[in-house]
Amino acid sequence: MMWFIIIGLICGIVTGMGIGGGTLLIPALTMFFGVSQLTAQSINLMYYIPTGTVALIIHIKNKSIERKYIWILIFFGVAFAIAGSLFASKIEENMLRRIFGGFLLVMGINELRDKEKGISSKE
Repeated sequence: MMWFIIIGLICGIVTGMGIGGGTLLIPALTMFFGVSQLTAQSINLMYYIPTGTVALIIHIKNKSIERKYIWILIFFGVAFAIAGSLFASKIEENMLRRIFGGFLLVMGINELRDKEKGISSKE
């Protein structure tokens, strides 16, 4: 039980910073707790609703979000989350794990490239 609290704490902090706690939560659930990939991704989606909402409210209060784009992003985010969930539930779990691992790899490489160029996500 204590490990779930610690992982939730770390993922919540990372989500609040805008990094995406799922990059830690999903591997932690699958590797350390034996949760299936699909279940871990489902838990991540449910976990993201309250944490993402709180982070969004704080960022809006800090005026770090351009409001004119919020509704467009929400609409397409929800639409593609539904589509992605349906897709994830139809494919083999091993393939889902590979797709998620590939996604993390691409994102990591992108972050390293941006760091080498001196590009900051805070700008």
